[in-house]
Amino acid sequence: QVQLVESGGGLVQPGGSLKLTCATSGSTVSLYSMGWYRQAPGKQRELVATITKTGSRNYADSMSGRFTISRDNAENTVYLQMHSLKPEDTAVYYCSADEVLAMATEGGQYWGQGTQVTVSL
Repeated sequence: QVQLVESGGGLVQPGGSLKLTCATSGSTVSLYSMGWYRQAPGKQRELVATITKTGSRNYADSMSGRFTISRDNAENTVYLQMHSLKPEDTAVYYCSADEVLAMATEGGQYWGQGTQVTVSL
């Protein structure tokens, strides 16, 4: 069973950048499709980006072009590079994993505890 720990969140000004990290343990990350999801206050959790075991990427429309998901199987780590951040990107960002071929829109079987991203002046 894989364990996920997110880090890298914080306070950033509009237009700024952050890089989130999802460190995995307990299993080899190459066995999993991975994804980033977020939940803003009062809203449902939504998909941000996913990456399959073979590296195929998928992004939510509002993040495409601004966010990049990547994985380093040797380091058992998944990243989310975020640029041109907007106040509406403020949310708790979660990492998720599943053994399926591709992550579902609602996420996978395993979840981290989340990391807060706040975009504000």
